[in-house]
Amino acid sequence: MTSPSPMRASACSAAPSAEAQKRQAALWFRELRDTICAAFEQIEDELLGTEHAAMPAGRFERKVWRRADKQNANDQIPDTDVFAAGRGGEMSVMRGRVFEKVGVNISTVQGVFSPEFRQQIRGAESDGRFWASGISLVAHMRSPLVPAVHMNTRHIVTSTGWFGGGADLTPMDFTSAATAADKAHFHAAFKTVCDRHNPDYYPRFSAWCDEYFFLKHRNEPRGVGGIFYDWLDSGYWEKDFAFTQDVGRAFLDAYLPIVRRRMNESWTAAQREHQCLRRGRYAEFNLLYDRGTAFGLKTGGNPDAVLMSLPPEVKWG
Repeated sequence: MTSPSPMRASACSAAPSAEAQKRQAALWFRELRDTICAAFEQIEDELLGTEHAAMPAGRFERKVWRRADKQNANDQIPDTDVFAAGRGGEMSVMRGRVFEKVGVNISTVQGVFSPEFRQQIRGAESDGRFWASGISLVAHMRSPLVPAVHMNTRHIVTSTGWFGGGADLTPMDFTSAATAADKAHFHAAFKTVCDRHNPDYYPRFSAWCDEYFFLKHRNEPRGVGGIFYDWLDSGYWEKDFAFTQDVGRAFLDAYLPIVRRRMNESWTAAQREHQCLRRGRYAEFNLLYDRGTAFGLKTGGNPDAVLMSLPPEVKWG
């Protein structure tokens, strides 16, 4: 497959080639996956309180998947090379005593958008070829006192190229003092990153997050926000990539202190029931509105990996 047009070079130094850019981004997403999985397993080892402390500490299980399409049907690529070759991805899922279900997935895929779908993707209207790589994380916690969380970053190349991603926090109780403290900490971590790169980023990306993660049919937010950005193409690839890397690095600083503060507190059956109902809202958003879900399913992604974001137990009133 001929690569789409390379992105613009920096005025002060030559940017990496289009293929080198892709490789750098894909390798970074895999490195970030490994760092996050190790940190989450450490959290599993640290649990002291609650009745679930007697359970074995969770560990991630990994599964390689291949993109199924006619173009790549005869590929004889080893599983270890599927991600690097742009032919699929790797699911990492843990079901533990702190993380009831958490997935940290990476993928790299390339191909041609369908004629109807290419009209929805920037730079693909007249040329449907694409390349996309990214990391996607969703954690549903066993304790209703610990917020659920989502984070993803991605790099997409069509006839142009851009970065996107962000992170948002979903507590079960929006009104408690604990939630207010958690929200403040989470937002502060990402504001610090944004301000380091561009003082306009945080107000713009925070507002975009609130607008995006909103259940229109219920007229309510999914959570308490964070940041969300897409189509980030300043003209300087290395700067946009550096920002996307810093968003990934900031995630653990934003989220792990919240988990550690809340995970050893006991909870009631009523709080667990409320958690299952709130998870219903999460499922509704991801199935009705989430662009990443639609992108994954319409580009030959593995359905189990794409739908990893759905909660392990959920109820509707």
